[in-house]
Amino acid sequence: MWEAVWRDWLGTGEAGDPAHDLDHVRRVVANARAIGSAEGADPDVLLPAAWLHDCVFVAKDSPDRTKASRLAADHAVSLLKKARYPEIHLQPISHAIAAHSFSAGIPPESLEAKVLQDADRLDALGAVGLSRCLMLGGHIGQPLASPEDPFCCARPPDDSRFVVDHFFAKLLKLAATMQTATGRELAVRRTAFLQRYLDELAMELAG
Repeated sequence: MWEAVWRDWLGTGEAGDPAHDLDHVRRVVANARAIGSAEGADPDVLLPAAWLHDCVFVAKDSPDRTKASRLAADHAVSLLKKARYPEIHLQPISHAIAAHSFSAGIPPESLEAKVLQDADRLDALGAVGLSRCLMLGGHIGQPLASPEDPFCCARPPDDSRFVVDHFFAKLLKLAATMQTATGRELAVRRTAFLQRYLDELAMELAG
C-alpha cells in the first residue's frame, strides 16, 4: 500500500536527488521495521511515516532545506486523509516525519519519531551512506575535497563546498544523536566504516 502511495507522489515529478530516491525510502522502511520491532514501536504510525518521510523534496543546497520535513509532514497528512487512514494516527505520523530531519532540529517526542529518526540517519552511514554522499556530491557538482585542507584540520567544515566536509559537518556526528539503543548499536558500527574510508583516503591523498 505505502509504496503505491509513494509511487503516486513520484509521478508528480517531485522526485528527489540520487540520494533521496525510492531505494532510500525502502531502506529507511527496512531500518524502521527492524528498529521498531526491537524497541516496541507502533507499526500503524511508524510504517506510513517511514514510507512518506521524504514525500516533499527540497534540494540539499536550497535555502529552504530546513523546512523540508515540515512540508513533508503536511503533505503526508494530506495523502493519508485522502486514503482515509485512521484520524487517530495522523498527528503522530506528522510529528515523526517532521522530527526525522537533521537540519530541522525538531526533538522527537514519541518512540515512533525516535525510531524513524534513527532509521533515516542509519542510511547516511556505512557503505550505503558513503555511496549516497558521493552520489549526491557528484549530482550537485561538488569537488571531493579541499586541496589545501581536505580533512578540515585547520578550518571549519563547509559541506556546501566539498563532499568530504560532509563527513565532518554531519556524518561522523550521527551516532551520538541516535535515540534508541538498537539504532545506536548499528550506527557505531557503520560510523567505524566511514572512519576507515577517511583513513584510507588520507593515505592515498598523501601518497
